[in-house]
Amino acid sequence: MLRRMFLSGAKNLEVRKNYINELNVFPVPDGDTGTNMTLTILSAATEVSRLEDAATEDIAKAISAGSLRGARGNSGVILSQLLRGFTKVIRDSKEPDVDCLITAMEKAVETAYKAVMKPKEGTILTVARVMAEKATQRREELGSLEELFDLVLKEGDEALAQTPELLPVLKEAGVVDSGGAGLMTILHGAVDAFNGLEIQLDFEAPPVQVRRVETPISTDEIKFGYCTEFIVKLEKEFTDEDEEAMKEYLLSLGDSLVFVTGDGMVKVHVHTNHPGKAFEKGLEYGQLTRMKVDNMREEHEERLFKSTEVAAAREREKAAKEAAEKAAEEKKDFAFVAVTIGDGLADVFRQLGCDVIIEGGQTMNPSTEDMLDAIKTANARDIFILPNNKNIVLAANQAADITESDDPETRIHVIPTRTVPQGIAALISFVPEQTPEENAAGMSEAGSRVKSGEVTYAVRDTKIDGVPIRSGDIMGIGDAGILTVGPDVKTVVLDMLEKLIDEDSEIVSIYNGQDFSEEDTEAIVAEAQERFPNVDIEQSYGGQPVYFCILSVE
Repeated sequence: MLRRMFLSGAKNLEVRKNYINELNVFPVPDGDTGTNMTLTILSAATEVSRLEDAATEDIAKAISAGSLRGARGNSGVILSQLLRGFTKVIRDSKEPDVDCLITAMEKAVETAYKAVMKPKEGTILTVARVMAEKATQRREELGSLEELFDLVLKEGDEALAQTPELLPVLKEAGVVDSGGAGLMTILHGAVDAFNGLEIQLDFEAPPVQVRRVETPISTDEIKFGYCTEFIVKLEKEFTDEDEEAMKEYLLSLGDSLVFVTGDGMVKVHVHTNHPGKAFEKGLEYGQLTRMKVDNMREEHEERLFKSTEVAAAREREKAAKEAAEKAAEEKKDFAFVAVTIGDGLADVFRQLGCDVIIEGGQTMNPSTEDMLDAIKTANARDIFILPNNKNIVLAANQAADITESDDPETRIHVIPTRTVPQGIAALISFVPEQTPEENAAGMSEAGSRVKSGEVTYAVRDTKIDGVPIRSGDIMGIGDAGILTVGPDVKTVVLDMLEKLIDEDSEIVSIYNGQDFSEEDTEAIVAEAQERFPNVDIEQSYGGQPVYFCILSVE
């Protein structure tokens, strides 16, 4: 019965996942709470469905381990923690009774709340807590499982209906909490099975993500062919005038300049046709270290070759071989893992020294298992994870806990980057000579200084922060919510820059997505540069889906 109830709950969620997705407060085309919770519970359901005539302990372990490793997004991680706490109590019981299940509910809530740094009321946590509290209060008078389940569903549904009163943003959008709705969907499905309702327990395979491929540009269009990086260990005073002179010289050699000073050193990244001249300029101020030059035309041709099916098969074989060889290597001192989507953004992270890229983000949150695989591939003593999305931080923390428990020699540093621009800034700020702890603090601080913006379209009518939004409107979303709404991408981007740029701003980067052309982006950059002459505005190809542009202001 335990097995059947769990599978029935999972099936009920799978059937209703699109409805749960539509409860997302922001009317973006990638609302994903239902998808994340479904993929999380299906990871466990796959394990449980294999068990026939199993003991409670075996079912409990399958539920806990499967959901823990399959957890995606904040809602999925919280669900996995609820299941983990619940199964800790029931695993030793041959016939879980009312008292056992109430204790398990209490443990589930305790475990889930501990996993969230700053728990918010009006969420899935509230719904779970209210059910556990009400059941505890009436523990002595509940004489059967039927009475317990009736009470739990009644109190849970009422708590869900009250979530808009606890979170004003839900009330304004006219929705209940999507995570809480997902939890109640699971519980209703489980109780249906307990009551004898016949349910078809066949599950769909998880959706395969298909990414569109843009027509590749010719290598002839790569103006500056060498990605050049180095660090100058300063041996004399480096004044503001020196800094401006060096920047001006490097920009005369190329573009895509990233220039960071501090702690007696200068870190440089530039695209140029003359790497030697860039090195010579650095030598005027001190010793050079961590020099690196990549031929971008050669790398581009290699990427084009890899796009064929035959090459893809060869690449898979090569990757498997390299992964096996890498696993056998002695661990490196440090490595970086970043989550991003879009071939252009992935290239940016690779050029900045990222070892492992997890493809994912707002449109498809990677699971804890994906994080664990990336950590193994990185194969280092200290691994820095850049989630680059607020909905991925919990999964990264969960992977860190599992790794440090299984392999105490590997230390995981989750840098809580909530956007791709924050991740790029954090990675640039890494200083090899500092301790891992110093770098973790410095990277977190560098990421927090960046203002980010994303431009996409609305999929339904709603109202957020007093701003009316119609389906099809172009929305500009900042770090704290909706910044602006307008009729087209250009209007929205320029309006966002008006709000994001201040007297301390120096550099603006605009990454165009796969559905917004470089020509249109360049036109926006040209107009923005006229409006904001005191900042440098750069355009780069990001290739991200769903979001026309991603903005970074530093």
